[in-house]
Amino acid sequence: MIYLLLAAAVVGLLVWTGRRALPKLAKSDWRVATAVLGALAVVGGVAAAMRGSLLLGGGLVLVGLGLAFGARTRRPARPDLPAPGDSEARAILGVTETADEAEIQAAYSRLIRMAHPDKGGTAGLAAQLNAARDRLLRR
Repeated sequence: MIYLLLAAAVVGLLVWTGRRALPKLAKSDWRVATAVLGALAVVGGVAAAMRGSLLLGGGLVLVGLGLAFGARTRRPARPDLPAPGDSEARAILGVTETADEAEIQAAYSRLIRMAHPDKGGTAGLAAQLNAARDRLLRR
């Protein structure tokens, strides 16, 4: 019963202090925290099983192993999109077939200013613009 009271006190303290008390963790930090929590759950499950509570101990061990392996594995990166063809690259940049290098670069500069992730655009759209420019300039 004392553990429930301690857990309630910790939750109450976190709620009382607000979200500012909780640090913002990066993805790699969350992976470490999840692995540590998983290890603690496994240790707690083994301890509970040794004290005779096999159902609780087994559940904690399974949850702990799930957390530990979930933190260990990385999600695979998304596959790269195929490079656009000449006509598709021209359509992305909005240039004609007779556009020279200066026109292509001007169209790219105008569009990337709006589509750059730092300006509120998406990384995917910026990557498409980069691929289209590279295709037309044969880089």
